[in-house]
Amino acid sequence: MADPILELENLKVYFNVGGGFLKKKDVVKAVDGISLKIYPGETFGLVGESGCGKSTTGRAIVKINQPTEGRILVNGEDITKIKGTDLKQFKQDVQMIFQDPYASLNPRMTVGEIIKEPMDIHGIYNTNEEKEKRVRELLELVGLKPDHIRRYPHEFSGGQRQRIGIARTLALNPKFIVCDEPISALDVSIQAQVINLLEKIQAEMGISYLFIAHDLSMVKHISDRIGVMYLGNLVEVGDSDELYNNPLHPYTKALLSSVPIPDPKVAKSRERIVLQGELPSPINPPSGCVFRTRCPKAMEKCSQCKPELKKVKDRMVACFLYDGDKE
Repeated sequence: MADPILELENLKVYFNVGGGFLKKKDVVKAVDGISLKIYPGETFGLVGESGCGKSTTGRAIVKINQPTEGRILVNGEDITKIKGTDLKQFKQDVQMIFQDPYASLNPRMTVGEIIKEPMDIHGIYNTNEEKEKRVRELLELVGLKPDHIRRYPHEFSGGQRQRIGIARTLALNPKFIVCDEPISALDVSIQAQVINLLEKIQAEMGISYLFIAHDLSMVKHISDRIGVMYLGNLVEVGDSDELYNNPLHPYTKALLSSVPIPDPKVAKSRERIVLQGELPSPINPPSGCVFRTRCPKAMEKCSQCKPELKKVKDRMVACFLYDGDKE
């Protein structure tokens, strides 16, 4: 197997909140020690409830959020503290597609200026003619017309704006892209088009994706492997089909039981797992296993020790239920 293009080692991202005069600040443990590997040409899906740390993980990878602890390796190089020329090269190789196509584009710039801006900053083309030619090529690649180059973002629909954002992301020919819920702000009829576009780009350019999303059905469609996050922790990682067909962690089972099924007969016969209790605060997470306060199979051991992500059968699982099943 090829070496991973991206590797996270015990990544932690904490934020200080609140506080004041003579009052200690609270610490939000947004990402609390996750480790994973993503390989060249692979799409790794990251799923979980809102607030579980998915987007924070993606933003840490592209250096929007600074890691509190741990390492982020890109092609074997630790990028957590790089600066200067090395940082500029890193920004070429690793890019991000943002969630909101309305907020991520500058309304005062034309489409051509938006896509060309990264080229200007990194100086990857010598003349304006070369840059404009590349902009037109990118517009065609994402399914827009070359004459859209003179228009402004407000003249486009949400789906078209997201295509413009994707074109801007591709301007530097990146090797790895963090897709931070790129379809959640779009109409259902447009979502499949954007997913098909991302798959087409990956097939042509060999780019690796970290695909962050809420839509579990869509994640299964696009991902080779999937990681399930809960309260800043990875609880299960495995092959997309295997994880969906045979989830092991109690949280993964509950999460997948909520996925809508278009066949009414199948949906009626399926058992829905409803988790009890509220999602704990990342400021004061439970001791031991962070899922134990909502887990129907919690044991005494779960409150005493935090389960590590270990190999169980064909995947990685963080759960004491499978301590005797490791291979």
